[in-house]
Amino acid sequence: MSRIGKLKIAIPAKVSVKSDKSLVHVEGPKGKISKNFNAPVEIKVESGFVTINPTASTRFASAMHGTTRAIIANLISGVVTGYEKNIEIQGVGFKAEQKGSNLVLSLGYSHTITYAIPAGIKVTIVEGTKLKIEGIDKQLVGSVAADLKHFYKPEPYKGKGVHIVGEFVRRKEGKTAGK
Repeated sequence: MSRIGKLKIAIPAKVSVKSDKSLVHVEGPKGKISKNFNAPVEIKVESGFVTINPTASTRFASAMHGTTRAIIANLISGVVTGYEKNIEIQGVGFKAEQKGSNLVLSLGYSHTITYAIPAGIKVTIVEGTKLKIEGIDKQLVGSVAADLKHFYKPEPYKGKGVHIVGEFVRRKEGKTAGK
């Protein structure tokens, strides 16, 4: 049995959690979110706590026991405080601008890249090269940040590219002149 899965999740005062077999609805001050779990677990909401119990004694059920508990805890945390990722774009002439629900990136290619911002995500651009991605779904915020990074991964010599703040990029030394 999972050690993480055994822990009960406390429901804060401003949050309501409802469970219909495998579908969990969470509503709080930042918004509402629903998630469907097709895992061999039983989700119960009772007296201010959410408990998760495996319905089988298999290795998969044990793994999904802890995973389901962590995802539900992240849903509750998301509707209370939300999640954010910061991105920096480094390079001469590299910039980002928002046009409606699209993000237009100039990353040194011969064309601009247009990225459709998913529903539930708010992107704020500071100084044209710093982006702040906010939302209540941790998985979606991380996915948008990874998608943006994928357009121009940081290169190891000069550091140009799309960086997620807090991630380490291994830098390499360039070639040196021979004697």
